[in-house]
Order: sequence, then structure tokens, then C-alpha cells
Amino acid sequence: MAKTNSEFGKGGELNTIVGKGTRIQGNMNVQNSVRIDGQVNGDIKTTDTIIVGKEGGVQGNVSAKNVLLAGKVTGNVLAKEKVFLQATSMIQGDVTAAHLVVDEGAVFDGQCRMSDTNIKTSTKNGQ
Repeated sequence: MAKTNSEFGKGGELNTIVGKGTRIQGNMNVQNSVRIDGQVNGDIKTTDTIIVGKEGGVQGNVSAKNVLLAGKVTGNVLAKEKVFLQATSMIQGDVTAAHLVVDEGAVFDGQCRMSDTNIKTSTKNGQ
């Protein structure tokens, strides 16, 4: 499991952190990777990895290259490559990803579509 977690840290620079106790209202478009330890009420799109920590939460859709979830997401998750649901995670929404890893104890209430083609994570403006 540690090897899988470390794979999420490779490939992109973590340049945005929403700290514990922080609340964001609105959509986020992030270059590179983002870590959420606070609460976001809005959609999140990034060019690399979204990490939602144990105490983090997102009410909105999540779109990224990879998604590592230890907290809660209420909304759909779209990942070009991998979605990893840790034991403490909870997702209420659909998941579309090339690969899905679910730890024992994770809660997933939705549908899953796995495909390694035709998954797009960019915005209308190509960001």
C-alpha cells in the first residue's frame, strides 16, 4: 500500500493546499497537484493529482489525472488514470477512471465506469 501511495506523489508538483479548517465556496482550476484537508463546495479540476485528506471534503465534481481519496467526496470523480479509495474514504457519486483501487473499509455509493480511452480531464478552454 505504501508503494501505491508514493506513486501519487510522482509526476506533478504539489503547489496548492487547502488546509484544515479552510472552507472554499466556488470552483477550482489548479495547475499541477492539489491537496484538500479543508472543505471545498464546488468543482475541482487539475492537470495532475487531487489528494483529499482524511478530514478533507469536497461537495462537487472532481476531475484529474489521478485521485487519492482518504476523506469524503459528494459528486462525480473523473480520473484519466487512477482513483485510489483509502479505507477512511467515502464517495457518493459516480467514478470514471482507467484504474480503480478500493481499500477495505472504503464507502463507495455510485456507479463505476472503467476505461483507459476517451477520458478527458481538461476544461472547455483547454486548461
